[in-house]
Amino acid sequence: MMGKPAVVLVHGFWGGAAHWARVILVLRGLGYQDIRAVENPLTSLADDAERTRKMVTQIDGPVVLVGHSYGGAVITQAGNLPNVKALVFIAAFAPDAGESPGGITQQHLPVAAPNLAPDSDGYLWLKPDKFHESFCQDLPEEEGFVMGVTQKAPLAGTFGENISDPAWKYKPSWYQISSQDRMIAPENQKAMSARLNARKVMTLDAGHASLASHPAEVAALIDEAATAITG
Repeated sequence: MMGKPAVVLVHGFWGGAAHWARVILVLRGLGYQDIRAVENPLTSLADDAERTRKMVTQIDGPVVLVGHSYGGAVITQAGNLPNVKALVFIAAFAPDAGESPGGITQQHLPVAAPNLAPDSDGYLWLKPDKFHESFCQDLPEEEGFVMGVTQKAPLAGTFGENISDPAWKYKPSWYQISSQDRMIAPENQKAMSARLNARKVMTLDAGHASLASHPAEVAALIDEAATAITG
């Protein structure tokens, strides 16, 4: 038996590394000692994938790479490093070669699509007064309010950037669907998870921020992936 692998957590649009706070604490309770959360710039897919790669290459040993939302596209692009042994998608994009998160979104528009608002500098915001109902309706309103105020907006062009060589074609993958997701249509999540040939697909009765509303279940899926590659 090997020891527990490192876990690298990758956030998506409109949030940062701190969105993983509850999952991090559950993983620590499960005995994980090397847990890292990337803070991506959200300036381009290339920039975000490179930031993630740099963190992973600092780790001497196997890595479970976990992505939420747009973070799934990042781990798809960055996950071909040799020490990445598993991919876990949490209500996430998992584009194929030549696909972008934006292109996938157009296949089934999410409920909250009208609540996105670009600004004059090219950043794409989720309207703060719509953040709770759009992103995390299954969390307390006060928490949604804080998330909305502290959101990290991406450059809008990032949404349309294509994957080149998707890591999920080579690495064992796990996927969590959020059935009440208003940011990535559940139909799109089902389609992406089906083509991954995932080791496990888990559906939660959750909004988009399942990493915050269902941290125990999300951490358990990560633990299952880690156990599968080290057992």
